[in-house]
Amino acid sequence: MTAPTGGAPSPRTLGLACAGLVAAAAALWGSSQALWFRVTTAVAGGGQQVVEVTGAQARPVLGGVALLALAGVAGLVATGGLLRRAVGLLLVVAGAAVGVAALTAAAPPGIVPAETTPAPSLAVLGGALLVAVGAVVLVRERRLPRLGARYAAPGSRPAPTDPDRAAWQDLDAGRDPTTGSD
Repeated sequence: MTAPTGGAPSPRTLGLACAGLVAAAAALWGSSQALWFRVTTAVAGGGQQVVEVTGAQARPVLGGVALLALAGVAGLVATGGLLRRAVGLLLVVAGAAVGVAALTAAAPPGIVPAETTPAPSLAVLGGALLVAVGAVVLVRERRLPRLGARYAAPGSRPAPTDPDRAAWQDLDAGRDPTTGSD
């Protein structure tokens, strides 16, 4: 398939952007539900307790950003122009923020995790997808199709015709309006 030339709309790019947002939402949501690390803490009486920390506990923002990514799908499809660019900028900022938050995820100050998992990298992936989709929207916004543009007439619209008036015009022109042929 060839790339669109000039300013031709690219539904494929819009579809890929929407798929990227859904994938980012899935990665962020999955990361928020996954175990990020285990911490061993001392308990009263001299024992130790293992505490498991999920992504939602370490970085509560993950679930909200996952929902933002899903809302971004509607934002991309339903908007155009400056508003769509604002959606793209919001996606870039949110993706960068969640990526940095996931990279800097650590146990509470003074506590060293006993075991870590690769789950924070899933949040980094989701953030990177948001940044990528937002950047594509910012750069290629003019080439993305707009809602309803498929049905818009390229030229002037014909005047609506009244069926009764059209029948009289057919009679005046010597045509039979009941046969449906000219």
